Amino acid sequence: MVSQLEAEGSRHITLDIGRKSLGTFMKVGQLRKLLRELRPDIVHARSRLPAWLGWWALKGMKPAPHFVTTVHGLNSPGRYSAILLRGERVIAVSQTLRDFMLSHYSWLEPGRVRVIPRGIDPDAFPYGHRPDDGWRKAFFAEFPALAGAPLLTLPGRGTRLKGHHDAIELVAELKRRGIDVRLLLLGVIEPGREAYVDELRNLVRARGLDAQVVMTPPRSDVRDIYAISSLVLQLSNKPESFGRTVIEALSLCRPVLGYAHGGVGELLAELYPAGRVPPADRERLVERAAELLRVAPPIPMLQSYRLSDMQQATLALYDELTAA
Repeated sequence: MVSQLEAEGSRHITLDIGRKSLGTFMKVGQLRKLLRELRPDIVHARSRLPAWLGWWALKGMKPAPHFVTTVHGLNSPGRYSAILLRGERVIAVSQTLRDFMLSHYSWLEPGRVRVIPRGIDPDAFPYGHRPDDGWRKAFFAEFPALAGAPLLTLPGRGTRLKGHHDAIELVAELKRRGIDVRLLLLGVIEPGREAYVDELRNLVRARGLDAQVVMTPPRSDVRDIYAISSLVLQLSNKPESFGRTVIEALSLCRPVLGYAHGGVGELLAELYPAGRVPPADRERLVERAAELLRVAPPIPMLQSYRLSDMQQATLALYDELTAA
């Protein structure tokens, strides 16, 4: 990304501020000096530690650049997280996140908060995409257990939050009802997650699903995997601020089945209501999965949540501040 930015005329400056320690705040003076040299119109912080450094670096600067922040997650409320709400404009990546911030920080003025959802590149997830024969042959040669039945894919890190247990129980109940499917837990195998993966494997074995469930590390061919999936699952057991998986899969014209809370529920309500299930309602999850596997409602081409939409909205916000 850096080389692309520089080729397009940006200047990329590296400053080591990534460690959460008191020593990190020694960088404030260095950052303030840099800002005085650059004289930017806007300083935009997108996570908590850089926001704290930027906030302190801007103190005493006259004239001071406009300070903008973006909040990406449902961070635990508190003083450390609150720095992201100190921007002249605070970007929330979903209405869910905006509501969360306003409910936990009574001093936050609603007029400073703007909802600018994350976007995807439609060229990276083209509508109706189908992988070529070479990819399909290689994929099913690597994972022969996934061939021969509808594929359910749950993408996500190896953490309990992502709902892997619910996905396995879903496949077990579908099997009990005579519905043959395969399950891919995409991205669950990660360094440091061995105990959790062993727990999932034990559950798979206990449910008699060794021939139906495959677990993999993160992969770069997620577009092709989504494209061959009969259902893409989003079963996080806690609300999340956004659901990029939802828009990636729907952009490819693939059905999404997910719990209707947080950003995922927000997206499904707008874009694919048939894929919504009450959170943690495993019985309804099985019923809806069976319905979608039988006949999935048509998926229109996305007309929103594009990368260009996000970029244009962000630039418009910048223009609003600098024109004031």
